[in-house]
Amino acid sequence: MYASLNIADAGLKADQAAFVAALDQAHARSFHSYYTQYVLTDDEAGYIAVDEGDYGALPKAMLDRVIDTVPGRLSDEF
Repeated sequence: MYASLNIADAGLKADQAAFVAALDQAHARSFHSYYTQYVLTDDEAGYIAVDEGDYGALPKAMLDRVIDTVPGRLSDEF
């Protein structure tokens, strides 16, 4: 069973290497950002990592493509 309907829609075309690369990029970026990192499906690259701070609130078209999220880990609280 798929965790997300977006993955189920991709079926056999889902590229696991592209997903892992985008997820790794999201995790790496999260250490240097206050904002949530999103992994989205992409027609050309397979999957991409997007920083919420680049877009503010993500538009509906982008939210529909979200596969995974990584919370930002940068904090001003000590």
